[in-house]
Amino acid sequence: MLVEAFGEVMYWVSIGLLVFTLVALIDAAVHRNDAYRAADKQSKGFWLIILGIAVAVNLFFGILNFLPILGLIATIVYFVDVRPALRQVGGGPRRRRGSSSDGPYGPFNGR
Repeated sequence: MLVEAFGEVMYWVSIGLLVFTLVALIDAAVHRNDAYRAADKQSKGFWLIILGIAVAVNLFFGILNFLPILGLIATIVYFVDVRPALRQVGGGPRRRRGSSSDGPYGPFNGR
């Protein structure tokens, strides 16, 4: 019974790790390529390859191997170091820009 419970916990941990890595991969894909250069980080292709390998390792090897741990480390580095730098330089997806008449609190209607 204890072994079954441990197996179930490890299953959910591996699913959580897979989701965490997939979110990092999607986030890395959404940012523009020039944002990586502006933030002085490795290229977008580098992070897509590293995080893609981490997703594949999580899918095929499970949690009881050391390879998913390496993928987790890469994912944590992305979330802790690269993602905040990309957000600081404004390298997110192309967003709708406000109108030239927008003030700091919303549109300025001239009234």
